[in-house]
Amino acid sequence: MKHSAVRLAIATVAIGTLAMTTACGSGGGDADADGVTTVQFWQNQFSNEDNAWFKKAVQDFNAAQNDVKVVLTVVPGDAWEQKLKAAQAAGKAPDMYTMNYSAVPMNARNAQLAPITDHISEEGWKDLDERFLDAVTVDGEQYAYPIYYEPSALLFYRTDLYEAAGLDPAAPPKTWDELIDAGLKLKATDDKTVPFQIAQNAVELSWTTWGAQFGTAGHLPISEDWSEEEATDAKYEPLFQFYQDLYGKGILAKQALSGYGDASPLGQGKLASMASGSWAISLLLADYPQMIDKLAVAPMPTVDGDPSRTTSTLGGWTIGVDAKSKNVEAAASAISWMLAEGTSVPKAYFTGTKFTKLSPRNSLAEELAADPNRTVNPFYDVLLESTKTAILEPTYDWQVSLAMGTALEKAMRGGDIAQAQAEAGATITKVIGDLGLADQQG
Repeated sequence: MKHSAVRLAIATVAIGTLAMTTACGSGGGDADADGVTTVQFWQNQFSNEDNAWFKKAVQDFNAAQNDVKVVLTVVPGDAWEQKLKAAQAAGKAPDMYTMNYSAVPMNARNAQLAPITDHISEEGWKDLDERFLDAVTVDGEQYAYPIYYEPSALLFYRTDLYEAAGLDPAAPPKTWDELIDAGLKLKATDDKTVPFQIAQNAVELSWTTWGAQFGTAGHLPISEDWSEEEATDAKYEPLFQFYQDLYGKGILAKQALSGYGDASPLGQGKLASMASGSWAISLLLADYPQMIDKLAVAPMPTVDGDPSRTTSTLGGWTIGVDAKSKNVEAAASAISWMLAEGTSVPKAYFTGTKFTKLSPRNSLAEELAADPNRTVNPFYDVLLESTKTAILEPTYDWQVSLAMGTALEKAMRGGDIAQAQAEAGATITKVIGDLGLADQQG
């Protein structure tokens, strides 16, 4: 899930809050003289609130029993991939680590993850929403346990600026044409505030548009069996035209004020509206509380206003165990204790992040929805509603997504749409052949 990776880059947590440990992991295995098994756990660097939960959950797990000691290492997002690959190559990978949903199936098929099905109770698996159980299941085995999920695309807008532009804040845009019309009106009445911001570079367009791609064409740019490209489908043309119009009509800044994962410009009053994921709510509540009363959040508009069309993906994070770990059972016991048993430990994550994320566990989701404290997030109901039409993130190779994102950026900046689609299709066809994607899916 790339949007969470972007959020990592803007997290402000000091890495010094937890020791950085590199020389351990799958090289362990035996308990020490006191019978304690040490498990190395690498966690992506998230927000302050996220990191605080991980730190406390590990501390509480270690204090709750005497058999397993978890050592937590926080790794910055920009160093994660290189650091993990180096550790795996050296035989020093951590026993367990965080990963997004889309990484689980491929890592499982590549024998990089250990199955943990039998190390977590049947009740723990049955409690998962079927969508997220499927996301961590490959060939009948589970390879990770979900922490949370969140929608990748919501519409944030300033109600005061909407009113000043003659727009009804209670009736946000429902179609792309209405969004463009709103942007033009905002631009006409306020030349100091950027009307709208959305992903504007190839990498961000590659993952932020998964939902819109599916919602517009009814499929993603590769066939379900990963054997053929479908980026050249004419049904995608309105999506390309939408981005071209946003940019060409000056509704977007020539250069985005921030990455898609960073809602700071909205909190700072530099934007009238923006598209971003639910993590933006966390940032706004934490860093810009004075702006909350001026903001509204709505589902992203669709090509024709049909609310049943997909606009978003359901991203989020899980914890899995490395395939070469000698401590699979011990690591899985920690995962189970933190996420899959009672609700008090995982619930602390959702209260700590101010109800801005959603639980994949049915029992906990019901508990959170009934908690009166959820009003700390005034947009909770919109957040929940927006997930009903969302799809899980695709698990095909990133190069497929990047081909589509590159084509969208080219069209956005004025390039020929048909040519951009053709180039995406050709690239995806090559990737299918080079990587044998059809064989992987089969």
